[in-house]
Amino acid sequence: MNPSVFGPALAAEWLKLRSTRGPWIVLAAAQLIVVGGVSGLVVSDPGKLGQAATQTQAVAHVGLVSALTLVFGILAVAGEYRHKTVTDTYLSAPRRGVPVVAKLGVYSLVGALTGVVAGGVALGAVAVWWPAKGVTFDFGSGGVWTTLLGGVVADTLFAAIGVGLGALVPNLPGAIAVAFGWMAIVEGIVGQLIGSSAARWLPFTAGRAAALAVGAGSKDLLPRWGGGALLAGYAAVFAAVAVATTLKRDVT
Repeated sequence: MNPSVFGPALAAEWLKLRSTRGPWIVLAAAQLIVVGGVSGLVVSDPGKLGQAATQTQAVAHVGLVSALTLVFGILAVAGEYRHKTVTDTYLSAPRRGVPVVAKLGVYSLVGALTGVVAGGVALGAVAVWWPAKGVTFDFGSGGVWTTLLGGVVADTLFAAIGVGLGALVPNLPGAIAVAFGWMAIVEGIVGQLIGSSAARWLPFTAGRAAALAVGAGSKDLLPRWGGGALLAGYAAVFAAVAVATTLKRDVT
């Protein structure tokens, strides 16, 4: 496929993002999760603010944003089916796969930027809370920065997974229900039944491993790099599914 055909598709995706409010409301709400999470940690356990584990746990809230970047990715495709703009989107490109690949690129990038912003918000929150409590936050800690990086990786990859899920389940409420149903039922309940050694290979558990606070690890989870690598594999599978599903589906 000629790379030059992606230029108009990428420009179209950026235009859609700039002209719609829904995705930005989702991503703005993500920052409230970070502020609320850091604040809740401080209020609930102020006596441990000087501990390294607590400080990395504070910035690990960046990883929670991945739940909303997942929804953000779902909106990329399922949202077009809901608003009946998907036919025009596919007709504007020489091949159906072009808009899908463009969505994967643009929404993954915005997912990454959302994670970076969430990281800045987390650092800003701790910069306010810790001095207010008379405690020094160790901004030079490697654990803080690797935890932030793991959170950004999770936010990015779940945005890509969301695009794939939105293509697979083009009904917007249905796709969101599938995503959170999987999180709550399959990984929350079935994961306990099959055992932690098997559950750690599931996508949300892999994302948890990638974004987990240093010092709060579990022998039942993959190491951070393993969780990130597995999540990247899931994102690649969902990307392939997004393209394959789109090529075969009748959208008229």
